[in-house]
Amino acid sequence: MFHDNSDKKDSTRESGERLLAEEEGTLWSGGDESSSDTCKVVATTVLQVSALGLLFLVGCVFGFYWRGDLNSLCSRHVSQYSTVMREVGIEYSLQEFNGSLLKENVFRQDAGPDVDAAWESLGVNYRGVRVPAEDAEESGLAADQVKIKKKYGGGFPANVEGLHHLHCLNLLRQSLYYNYDYYHEMGEGPFVNNDYIVRRHVSHCLDILRQELMCTVDSGVLGQIWIYPENPEPYVDFNTKHRCKNFDAVRRWAEANQLPQDPPSDFLEPPAEGDRIYARMP
Repeated sequence: MFHDNSDKKDSTRESGERLLAEEEGTLWSGGDESSSDTCKVVATTVLQVSALGLLFLVGCVFGFYWRGDLNSLCSRHVSQYSTVMREVGIEYSLQEFNGSLLKENVFRQDAGPDVDAAWESLGVNYRGVRVPAEDAEESGLAADQVKIKKKYGGGFPANVEGLHHLHCLNLLRQSLYYNYDYYHEMGEGPFVNNDYIVRRHVSHCLDILRQELMCTVDSGVLGQIWIYPENPEPYVDFNTKHRCKNFDAVRRWAEANQLPQDPPSDFLEPPAEGDRIYARMP
């Protein structure tokens, strides 16, 4: 009987020890996995915060850089690239338009020498400029367009488009019903041609300006002001502020870089085999 009791005690002790060992093993194992998961979460969080911090720093650096070159960034985004953009550099400044209805300036005078000189000073009759070969493709010029011979510097002859727009606006001014006879009688510039060509030239200019105004549509607004204190009435305020490019710098560059007034007879490269030659004016 004594032996049997001892066996039972030993059996009970062994069972208890096994149970205790199993429970301790389970607790230890569970604790190890929980600690590992926690470390992973902390490491992942640290990496994410570090990545966000790095992105923030990179953003600050790029933001500071682009803030210093915002004019270039904006002009490249909204305008066709050209040598003008590279050599002049486009800048913007706030300017107020002169929108007076009754107070005329020199650009609005009737036909005569003074108004002609004012428009001439804007570069409306400047000759073309040279676009270097390396700028041609990015400037929208095709490889088979007219080129200047290499012995005369090479490149492509071209006109600054903004000055062509002003040329067109000047022609519309000259063709106004109260100016037309004056310029027609002078017979200079566009008016050396017959009336049929003059009409086509004018309508060409009108439509070019239409397309330009639609392309660069001004999204600003015209408010209204009160006029006539004795009997106030609303009137549109045309004297609005605008972000304007540095026109004078562009004009000076175009003036300084005009092609020769009387170029040699062999100034241009003749068309190469395979170059497009249109059967008529496009």
